[in-house]
Amino acid sequence: MPKSRIRKKKDDTYSPPEKRQATKIDMRSGRRWVAPLMLAMFVIGLAWIVVYYVTQADLPVESLGNWNIVVGFGFIAIGFVVSTQWK
Repeated sequence: MPKSRIRKKKDDTYSPPEKRQATKIDMRSGRRWVAPLMLAMFVIGLAWIVVYYVTQADLPVESLGNWNIVVGFGFIAIGFVVSTQWK
């Protein structure tokens, strides 16, 4: 069986790995409105649906009937859409 080649070692001195710069996140950017708006849409949608059920379809808008549920879920969906802008 043939002998394997012996690898030559490079220089035996230790060189530490390069230091990486930490990425600094600026929390004061122009997106401070995202979290409050997102939470507001969630709360408004939930409150709309709860009020509809508690008042037995008399409020918030009686003429909409069962579409009040769709309106409530619409506010919640808007909250999820706004949440995609959060960094």
